[in-house]
Amino acid sequence: MVFSSFAPVAAALIGFGGLAAPHVPESVLQLTVHETSGRVTSASLTCDPTGGTHRHRDTACATLAAVDGDFARITPHRQKCTMIYSPVDVTALGSWHGTRVTYRATYPNKCAADSQSNGVFAL
Repeated sequence: MVFSSFAPVAAALIGFGGLAAPHVPESVLQLTVHETSGRVTSASLTCDPTGGTHRHRDTACATLAAVDGDFARITPHRQKCTMIYSPVDVTALGSWHGTRVTYRATYPNKCAADSQSNGVFAL
């Protein structure tokens, strides 16, 4: 008797072929920026489909797609940054189309990190 109230829902799902499996992203990354002030900023980024908590996820995914997830091949965008030396450490951990990603770099300041990564680390 208790399960009879679920019968219409179950019948509807069977009629539509059941629930579709959710699309698992091809690429999943955790990006982090550590500033010398002690501030740590982190964001998740998924691509194919685009998602996560990254503020500019569409741009970040497009940048990474252009270099097939190889952070060392990213072409920086031109941006004027101050010459103030306040180093930031960045990390990217996860996978890009099935390939493990472990990337670490140090930039002279946050602006340089944003520019040199073409927005990937613009968290």
